Amino acid sequence: MDSAAIVGVGMTAIEKNKIRDGFADMVWEAVNLALDDAGMTIDDIDNVVTTSNDFWDGRTISCMAVSDASGAREKNVSCVEGDGTFGAFYGLTRILSGSYGTTLVTAHSKGSESVSSLITNAAFDPIYQRAIGMDMVSACAMQANAYMHRSRTTPEQLARVSVKNHGNARHNPKAQLPMAITVEEVLASEMICDPLHKLDCSPVSDGCCAMIIAAKDRVGTAAKPPVWIKGAAFCADAFHLGDRDLSRAAALTRAAKKAFDMAGITDPATQVHVAELYDAFTYQELMWLEAMGLCADNQAGHLLEAGVFDIDGTLPVNASGGLLSGHPVIAAGLIRMAEVVRQLRGEAGGAQAKDPTVGVAQGVNGLCGQSHCVWVLSAES
Repeated sequence: MDSAAIVGVGMTAIEKNKIRDGFADMVWEAVNLALDDAGMTIDDIDNVVTTSNDFWDGRTISCMAVSDASGAREKNVSCVEGDGTFGAFYGLTRILSGSYGTTLVTAHSKGSESVSSLITNAAFDPIYQRAIGMDMVSACAMQANAYMHRSRTTPEQLARVSVKNHGNARHNPKAQLPMAITVEEVLASEMICDPLHKLDCSPVSDGCCAMIIAAKDRVGTAAKPPVWIKGAAFCADAFHLGDRDLSRAAALTRAAKKAFDMAGITDPATQVHVAELYDAFTYQELMWLEAMGLCADNQAGHLLEAGVFDIDGTLPVNASGGLLSGHPVIAAGLIRMAEVVRQLRGEAGGAQAKDPTVGVAQGVNGLCGQSHCVWVLSAES
Protein backbone atom coordinates (compact mmCIF):
# COMPACT_ATOMS: atom_id res chain seq x y z
CA MET A 1 0.00 0.00 0.00
CA ASP A 2 1.36 3.43 -0.91
CA SER A 3 -1.84 5.45 -1.32
CA ALA A 4 -1.05 7.81 1.56
CA ALA A 5 1.95 9.26 3.34
CA ILE A 6 2.90 11.20 6.44
CA VAL A 7 4.07 14.64 5.36
CA GLY A 8 4.32 16.55 8.64
CA VAL A 9 4.95 15.82 12.32
CA GLY A 10 5.18 18.04 15.37
CA MET A 11 5.45 17.36 19.07
CA THR A 12 5.93 19.27 22.27
CA ALA A 13 8.66 18.51 24.74
CA ILE A 14 7.55 15.76 27.13
CA GLU A 15 7.60 17.07 30.68
CA LYS A 16 6.59 16.02 34.17
CA ASN A 17 4.29 19.01 34.53
CA LYS A 18 3.52 21.60 31.88
CA ILE A 19 2.13 23.88 34.53
CA ARG A 20 1.88 26.85 32.17
CA ASP A 21 0.19 24.94 29.33
CA GLY A 22 -3.38 23.71 29.12
CA PHE A 23 -4.63 21.15 26.63
CA ALA A 24 -5.21 23.74 23.91
CA ASP A 25 -1.77 25.31 24.44
CA MET A 26 -0.04 21.98 23.88
CA VAL A 27 -2.12 21.17 20.82
CA TRP A 28 -1.56 24.63 19.33
CA GLU A 29 2.20 24.17 19.65
CA ALA A 30 2.24 20.67 18.15
CA VAL A 31 -0.11 21.58 15.28
CA ASN A 32 1.96 24.57 14.24
CA LEU A 33 5.14 22.52 14.38
CA ALA A 34 3.52 19.88 12.13
CA LEU A 35 2.31 22.52 9.67
CA ASP A 36 5.77 24.10 9.54
CA ASP A 37 7.32 20.66 9.08
CA ALA A 38 5.02 19.99 6.11
CA GLY A 39 5.41 23.49 4.68
CA MET A 40 1.64 23.90 4.86
CA THR A 41 -0.89 26.22 6.41
CA ILE A 42 -4.11 25.23 8.10
CA ASP A 43 -5.90 26.08 4.85
CA ASP A 44 -4.18 23.07 3.26
CA ILE A 45 -5.83 20.73 5.78
CA ASP A 46 -9.13 19.19 4.67
CA ASN A 47 -10.24 17.64 7.98
CA VAL A 48 -9.14 17.08 11.56
CA VAL A 49 -9.12 14.07 13.89
CA THR A 50 -8.46 14.73 17.58
CA THR A 51 -7.50 11.99 20.02
CA SER A 52 -8.19 12.36 23.74
CA ASN A 53 -9.78 10.66 26.74
CA ASP A 54 -12.47 11.98 29.05
CA PHE A 55 -11.01 10.22 32.11
CA TRP A 56 -7.49 11.56 31.58
CA ASP A 57 -8.74 15.07 30.76
CA GLY A 58 -11.19 15.14 33.64
CA ARG A 59 -14.11 16.34 31.52
CA THR A 60 -16.76 14.97 29.21
CA ILE A 61 -16.44 15.43 25.45
CA SER A 62 -12.75 16.12 26.04
CA CYS A 63 -12.11 16.68 22.35
CA MET A 64 -13.99 19.98 22.51
CA ALA A 65 -11.18 21.48 24.59
CA VAL A 66 -8.79 21.26 21.64
CA SER A 67 -10.93 21.62 18.50
CA ASP A 68 -10.11 25.28 17.95
CA ALA A 69 -6.41 24.77 18.67
CA SER A 70 -6.43 21.90 16.16
CA GLY A 71 -7.57 24.26 13.43
CA ALA A 72 -11.00 22.65 13.10
CA ARG A 73 -12.86 25.88 12.34
CA GLU A 74 -15.01 25.42 9.22
CA LYS A 75 -13.61 21.89 8.77
CA ASN A 76 -15.02 18.45 9.38
CA VAL A 77 -13.69 17.33 12.77
CA SER A 78 -14.04 13.96 14.44
CA CYS A 79 -12.78 12.48 17.69
CA VAL A 80 -11.16 9.23 18.76
CA GLU A 81 -10.82 8.18 22.39
CA GLY A 82 -7.70 6.18 23.07
CA ASP A 83 -4.11 6.00 21.87
CA GLY A 84 -2.99 8.32 19.08
CA THR A 85 -2.19 5.46 16.69
CA PHE A 86 -5.91 4.67 16.58
CA GLY A 87 -6.67 8.32 15.83
CA ALA A 88 -4.17 8.18 12.99
CA PHE A 89 -5.79 4.97 11.73
CA TYR A 90 -9.13 6.76 11.52
CA GLY A 91 -7.44 9.66 9.78
CA LEU A 92 -5.92 7.26 7.27
CA THR A 93 -9.30 5.69 6.50
CA ARG A 94 -10.66 9.15 5.73
CA ILE A 95 -7.88 9.64 3.20
CA LEU A 96 -8.35 6.19 1.66
CA SER A 97 -12.09 6.79 1.35
CA GLY A 98 -11.33 9.49 -1.21
CA SER A 99 -13.36 12.05 0.73
CA TYR A 100 -10.33 14.07 1.87
CA GLY A 101 -6.85 14.80 0.57
CA THR A 102 -5.21 15.73 3.87
CA THR A 103 -5.97 14.90 7.49
CA LEU A 104 -4.48 16.49 10.60
CA VAL A 105 -4.37 14.16 13.61
CA THR A 106 -3.69 15.36 17.16
CA ALA A 107 -3.27 13.52 20.46
CA HIS A 108 -2.66 15.04 23.89
CA SER A 109 -2.44 14.11 27.55
CA LYS A 110 -1.65 15.78 30.87
CA GLY A 111 -0.84 13.03 33.34
CA SER A 112 0.18 15.70 35.85
CA GLU A 113 -3.48 16.64 36.27
CA SER A 114 -4.63 13.04 36.70
CA VAL A 115 -4.50 10.22 39.23
CA SER A 116 -3.53 7.30 37.04
CA SER A 117 -4.31 4.62 39.62
CA LEU A 118 -7.93 5.82 39.91
CA ILE A 119 -8.32 6.27 36.16
CA THR A 120 -6.95 2.86 35.21
CA ASN A 121 -8.86 1.21 38.07
CA ALA A 122 -12.03 2.35 36.28
CA ALA A 123 -11.02 0.25 33.27
CA PHE A 124 -11.64 -2.97 35.20
CA ASP A 125 -14.83 -4.96 35.49
CA PRO A 126 -17.03 -3.04 37.95
CA ILE A 127 -18.46 -6.11 39.69
CA TYR A 128 -15.50 -8.36 40.46
CA GLN A 129 -12.18 -6.57 39.88
CA ARG A 130 -12.56 -2.82 40.33
CA ALA A 131 -13.42 -3.07 44.04
CA ILE A 132 -10.19 -4.89 44.89
CA GLY A 133 -8.15 -1.89 43.76
CA MET A 134 -6.56 -3.22 40.58
CA ASP A 135 -4.90 -0.64 38.35
CA MET A 136 -2.66 -0.67 35.27
CA VAL A 137 0.54 -1.11 37.28
CA SER A 138 -0.69 -4.09 39.29
CA ALA A 139 -2.21 -5.70 36.19
CA CYS A 140 0.99 -5.25 34.22
CA ALA A 141 3.00 -6.66 37.12
CA MET A 142 0.89 -9.82 36.80
CA GLN A 143 1.60 -9.86 33.08
CA ALA A 144 5.31 -9.28 33.63
CA ASN A 145 5.46 -12.28 35.96
CA ALA A 146 3.57 -14.44 33.45
CA TYR A 147 5.85 -13.39 30.60
CA MET A 148 9.03 -13.84 32.62
CA HIS A 149 7.94 -17.29 33.77
CA ARG A 150 7.16 -18.46 30.25
CA SER A 151 10.14 -16.91 28.48
CA ARG A 152 12.67 -17.28 31.33
CA THR A 153 13.44 -13.58 31.00
CA THR A 154 15.41 -12.33 34.01
CA PRO A 155 15.03 -9.15 36.09
CA GLU A 156 18.48 -8.14 34.84
CA GLN A 157 17.28 -8.34 31.24
CA LEU A 158 14.29 -6.14 32.06
CA ALA A 159 16.64 -3.68 33.71
CA ARG A 160 18.76 -3.53 30.55
CA VAL A 161 15.72 -2.18 28.67
CA SER A 162 15.57 0.70 31.12
CA VAL A 163 19.32 1.32 30.86
CA LYS A 164 19.14 1.34 27.05
CA ASN A 165 16.09 3.56 26.68
CA HIS A 166 16.98 6.14 29.32
CA GLY A 167 20.43 6.26 27.73
CA ASN A 168 18.94 6.73 24.27
CA ALA A 169 16.88 9.63 25.61
CA ARG A 170 20.09 11.62 26.12
CA HIS A 171 20.07 12.12 22.34
CA ASN A 172 16.44 13.32 22.33
CA PRO A 173 15.98 16.97 23.38
CA LYS A 174 12.24 16.40 23.88
CA ALA A 175 12.56 13.42 26.23
CA GLN A 176 11.57 13.81 29.87
CA LEU A 177 14.05 11.44 31.55
CA PRO A 178 17.42 11.22 29.81
CA MET A 179 19.67 9.35 32.24
CA ALA A 180 22.85 7.32 32.37
CA ILE A 181 21.94 4.46 34.72
CA THR A 182 23.13 0.93 35.40
CA VAL A 183 21.38 -2.40 35.72
CA GLU A 184 22.23 -2.36 39.41
CA GLU A 185 20.58 1.02 39.87
CA VAL A 186 17.40 -0.16 38.15
CA LEU A 187 17.22 -3.23 40.40
CA ALA A 188 17.93 -1.12 43.48
CA SER A 189 15.15 1.37 42.69
CA GLU A 190 11.91 1.22 44.68
CA MET A 191 9.78 -1.87 44.13
CA ILE A 192 6.46 -0.58 42.85
CA CYS A 193 4.69 -3.91 42.27
CA ASP A 194 6.70 -7.11 42.06
CA PRO A 195 8.59 -7.57 39.72
CA LEU A 196 8.40 -3.95 38.55
CA HIS A 197 10.83 -1.50 40.10
CA LYS A 198 10.37 2.25 39.75
CA LEU A 199 12.87 2.36 36.86
CA ASP A 200 10.96 -0.46 35.14
CA CYS A 201 7.97 1.88 34.87
CA SER A 202 7.30 4.88 32.65
CA PRO A 203 6.83 8.26 34.36
CA VAL A 204 3.83 10.56 34.68
CA SER A 205 4.06 12.96 31.74
CA ASP A 206 2.46 15.81 29.81
CA GLY A 207 2.77 16.18 26.06
CA CYS A 208 1.14 16.38 22.65
CA CYS A 209 1.81 15.22 19.10
CA ALA A 210 0.33 16.23 15.75
CA MET A 211 0.64 14.54 12.37
CA ILE A 212 -0.44 15.34 8.82
CA ILE A 213 -1.41 12.47 6.51
CA ALA A 214 -1.84 13.18 2.81
CA ALA A 215 -3.23 11.27 -0.15
CA LYS A 216 -0.78 10.29 -2.86
CA ASP A 217 -1.87 13.10 -5.15
CA ARG A 218 -1.31 15.70 -2.40
CA VAL A 219 2.15 14.75 -1.12
CA GLY A 220 3.83 16.89 -3.76
CA THR A 221 2.71 20.04 -1.97
CA ALA A 222 4.69 19.12 1.18
CA ALA A 223 8.07 20.61 1.98
CA LYS A 224 9.85 17.34 2.78
CA PRO A 225 9.95 13.89 1.18
CA PRO A 226 6.92 11.85 2.25
CA VAL A 227 7.11 8.85 4.55
CA TRP A 228 4.82 6.29 2.97
CA ILE A 229 2.29 4.25 4.90
CA LYS A 230 2.87 0.69 3.74
CA GLY A 231 0.67 -1.12 6.25
CA ALA A 232 -1.59 -0.41 9.21
CA ALA A 233 -3.79 -2.70 11.27
CA PHE A 234 -5.27 -3.09 14.71
CA CYS A 235 -6.72 -6.01 16.67
CA ALA A 236 -8.33 -6.39 20.09
CA ASP A 237 -8.27 -9.26 22.57
CA ALA A 238 -10.70 -10.26 25.33
CA PHE A 239 -11.51 -7.65 27.97
CA HIS A 240 -11.26 -9.86 31.06
CA LEU A 241 -7.66 -10.62 31.98
CA GLY A 242 -8.63 -14.17 32.92
CA ASP A 243 -9.84 -14.81 29.39
CA ARG A 244 -6.37 -14.24 27.94
CA ASP A 245 -2.95 -15.84 28.15
CA LEU A 246 -1.24 -12.83 29.71
CA SER A 247 2.20 -14.18 28.85
CA ARG A 248 1.48 -13.59 25.17
CA ALA A 249 0.04 -10.77 23.08
CA ALA A 250 -2.18 -12.55 20.58
CA ALA A 251 -3.87 -9.34 19.40
CA LEU A 252 -0.50 -7.77 18.64
CA THR A 253 0.62 -10.83 16.71
CA ARG A 254 -2.51 -10.64 14.55
CA ALA A 255 -2.27 -6.88 14.02
CA ALA A 256 1.42 -7.08 13.12
CA LYS A 257 0.84 -9.91 10.65
CA LYS A 258 -1.90 -7.94 8.92
CA ALA A 259 0.26 -4.81 8.70
CA PHE A 260 3.33 -6.71 7.51
CA ASP A 261 1.31 -8.64 4.93
CA MET A 262 -0.09 -5.36 3.65
CA ALA A 263 3.46 -4.00 3.35
CA GLY A 264 4.77 -7.13 1.64
CA ILE A 265 7.08 -7.95 4.55
CA THR A 266 7.67 -11.67 4.98
CA ASP A 267 10.56 -11.59 7.48
CA PRO A 268 10.09 -8.65 9.87
CA ALA A 269 13.25 -9.44 11.84
CA THR A 270 15.41 -8.66 8.79
CA GLN A 271 13.21 -6.36 6.70
CA VAL A 272 12.39 -3.82 9.43
CA HIS A 273 15.27 -1.43 10.16
CA VAL A 274 13.98 0.55 13.15
CA ALA A 275 11.14 0.15 15.66
CA GLU A 276 9.36 2.40 18.15
CA LEU A 277 7.31 0.29 20.57
CA TYR A 278 4.94 1.07 23.43
CA ASP A 279 7.27 0.38 26.37
CA ALA A 280 5.15 1.60 29.27
CA PHE A 281 7.06 -1.02 31.30
CA THR A 282 10.40 -2.67 30.57
CA TYR A 283 9.01 -6.16 30.03
CA GLN A 284 6.65 -4.86 27.35
CA GLU A 285 9.43 -3.94 24.93
CA LEU A 286 10.69 -7.52 24.98
CA MET A 287 7.24 -9.10 24.95
CA TRP A 288 6.04 -6.92 22.07
CA LEU A 289 9.19 -7.62 20.03
CA GLU A 290 8.52 -11.34 20.20
CA ALA A 291 4.79 -11.00 19.56
CA MET A 292 5.42 -8.96 16.41
CA GLY A 293 7.92 -11.43 15.02
CA LEU A 294 10.75 -8.92 15.21
CA CYS A 295 12.73 -11.62 16.99
CA ALA A 296 12.24 -15.27 17.85
CA ASP A 297 10.05 -16.32 20.77
CA ASN A 298 11.84 -16.20 24.15
CA GLN A 299 14.91 -14.58 22.58
CA ALA A 300 14.34 -10.84 23.06
CA GLY A 301 16.21 -10.67 26.37
CA HIS A 302 19.25 -12.44 24.94
CA LEU A 303 19.31 -10.27 21.80
CA LEU A 304 19.04 -7.19 24.00
CA GLU A 305 22.14 -8.30 25.91
CA ALA A 306 23.92 -8.81 22.57
CA GLY A 307 23.24 -5.19 21.55
CA VAL A 308 20.91 -6.02 18.66
CA PHE A 309 18.38 -3.39 19.78
CA ASP A 310 20.90 -0.59 20.44
CA ILE A 311 21.00 2.52 18.25
CA ASP A 312 23.96 1.04 16.37
CA GLY A 313 22.55 -2.49 16.43
CA THR A 314 20.90 -4.36 13.58
CA LEU A 315 17.39 -3.41 14.81
CA PRO A 316 17.38 -0.19 16.87
CA VAL A 317 14.37 -0.24 19.21
CA ASN A 318 13.11 2.92 20.91
CA ALA A 319 16.16 4.92 19.88
CA SER A 320 14.19 8.00 20.97
CA GLY A 321 14.13 6.81 24.57
CA GLY A 322 10.65 5.34 24.34
CA LEU A 323 7.93 5.75 26.92
CA LEU A 324 10.26 4.89 29.78
CA SER A 325 11.75 8.31 29.12
CA GLY A 326 8.40 10.14 28.85
CA HIS A 327 4.85 8.82 28.65
CA PRO A 328 2.03 11.25 27.79
CA VAL A 329 -0.55 8.47 27.70
CA ILE A 330 -2.88 9.35 24.82
CA ALA A 331 -0.14 10.90 22.67
CA ALA A 332 2.30 8.04 23.25
CA GLY A 333 1.62 5.95 20.15
CA LEU A 334 1.43 8.94 17.81
CA ILE A 335 4.82 10.03 19.14
CA ARG A 336 6.15 6.57 18.30
CA MET A 337 5.00 7.11 14.71
CA ALA A 338 6.55 10.57 14.62
CA GLU A 339 9.85 9.19 15.87
CA VAL A 340 9.89 6.58 13.10
CA VAL A 341 9.23 9.37 10.59
CA ARG A 342 12.22 11.28 11.97
CA GLN A 343 14.37 8.15 11.66
CA LEU A 344 13.35 7.49 8.06
CA ARG A 345 14.07 11.12 7.15
CA GLY A 346 17.48 11.00 8.83
CA GLU A 347 16.47 13.67 11.34
CA ALA A 348 17.02 11.80 14.62
CA GLY A 349 20.36 13.40 15.45
CA GLY A 350 22.44 11.39 17.90
CA ALA A 351 19.70 8.75 18.01
CA GLN A 352 19.84 8.20 14.25
CA ALA A 353 19.95 4.59 13.09
CA LYS A 354 22.13 3.69 10.12
CA ASP A 355 20.28 4.31 6.83
CA PRO A 356 16.83 2.92 7.76
CA THR A 357 14.23 2.71 5.00
CA VAL A 358 11.52 0.69 6.77
CA GLY A 359 10.26 1.28 10.29
CA VAL A 360 7.45 0.02 12.51
CA ALA A 361 5.50 1.86 15.21
CA GLN A 362 3.02 0.47 17.73
CA GLY A 363 0.30 1.83 19.96
CA VAL A 364 -1.73 0.19 22.73
CA ASN A 365 -5.20 0.56 24.20
CA GLY A 366 -6.63 -1.24 27.21
CA LEU A 367 -5.34 -3.29 30.10
CA CYS A 368 -2.16 -5.32 29.54
CA GLY A 369 -2.20 -4.65 25.82
CA GLN A 370 -5.81 -5.57 25.15
CA SER A 371 -5.68 -3.93 21.71
CA HIS A 372 -2.76 -2.95 19.50
CA CYS A 373 -2.31 -0.77 16.42
CA VAL A 374 0.70 -1.41 14.18
CA TRP A 375 2.06 0.86 11.45
CA VAL A 376 4.66 0.00 8.81
CA LEU A 377 6.30 3.10 7.35
CA SER A 378 8.82 3.47 4.55
CA ALA A 379 11.00 6.17 3.07
CA GLU A 380 10.45 4.58 -0.33
CA SER A 381 7.20 4.52 -2.31
